[in-house]
Amino acid sequence: MYVAETKDIQTLKKRTLTYTPEQHCRQQELIADGQYRNTSLSITIWKTLIGSQASLQTDCNKEGFNVLCTIRDASKARIGILGNEQISCSTCDSRIGFGTGGYHDDFNACGNEANYHADNGAKHIKAMGYILVQ
Repeated sequence: MYVAETKDIQTLKKRTLTYTPEQHCRQQELIADGQYRNTSLSITIWKTLIGSQASLQTDCNKEGFNVLCTIRDASKARIGILGNEQISCSTCDSRIGFGTGGYHDDFNACGNEANYHADNGAKHIKAMGYILVQ
């Protein structure tokens, strides 16, 4: 079981998300090899890590571990969800997660980045995150 927690840097509100993989595996197997492994938590669940201010583009919605879009500089996440205003996942402009980077603020490594027709407007929310493995 993986428990992901974020803390909003400004309000210090703590939010928690729990994920249990279908197969028993070690964290190294999920992340270290760089292979994409999907989850099926939904936009709504990922947004709970940020709270009511969270925002994502409503298409693409690629989520899981080692999540990448096809364009090199687009959004990416070690653990998280990516969104796009187009159905394709080539130029993702929004993300929520841990170990994130890409378009608009490559230095926002944990939190929420959203642009271009995101469901709750453009957002640039930085958070402090923890991942606990049991």
